[in-house]
Amino acid sequence: MFTGIIEAVGTIANMEPRGGDKRLRIRTGKLDLSDVKLGDSIAVNGVCLTVVELPGDGFWADVSVETLTHTSFNQLQTNSPVNLEKALTPQTRLGGHLVSGHVDGLGEILSLEADARSIHFRLRAPDELARYIAHKGSICVDGISLTVNAVHGAEFDLNIVPHTEQETTVGQWRPGVKVNLEVDVIARYLERLLLGDKAAEPGAESGITMSFLAQNGYLK
Repeated sequence: MFTGIIEAVGTIANMEPRGGDKRLRIRTGKLDLSDVKLGDSIAVNGVCLTVVELPGDGFWADVSVETLTHTSFNQLQTNSPVNLEKALTPQTRLGGHLVSGHVDGLGEILSLEADARSIHFRLRAPDELARYIAHKGSICVDGISLTVNAVHGAEFDLNIVPHTEQETTVGQWRPGVKVNLEVDVIARYLERLLLGDKAAEPGAESGITMSFLAQNGYLK
């Protein structure tokens, strides 16, 4: 698990094809690796990766076809900057929100504009994720824990303060850029719990409607 509080910005140092997937070498910059060992997890742009080698200035990790297909990793190139966060410990401050490092889908940057010293972004999420994005709720974008300022269907707004822009890859965001999205894990579990016994039925994950809530006593 992670918090969405970025600890360092690293860079992709090398990308090696490995039998259909890839092995990445990531230079970790100021990230402290003194307590990292083989098999540990590090979130890279919000994707939980397992450390398989520690060359000294960073780490190597394998990236599966599944990850390459469903995240922004297929856009990464050598020298691309990436957000880094080590897995949390019982002593870690939970400054963001609970993040699993499992990307739910790709969002797209639609627009950005100055808002005093902050930057106002509008993003579009995949339609199937829209129901999990709530006004003033939490969302993880490229590994960054952020607050949703407004929701417009499948589009949502974010305000990025100067510190976040300076300490993450937000400065690289432009209209058309694809970003990794992870919705609040609590919303996903709540959806399944509301299904009750129907959760065992095929296709039940898409079965929550206003009619379903009314029939089961959740609406009056």
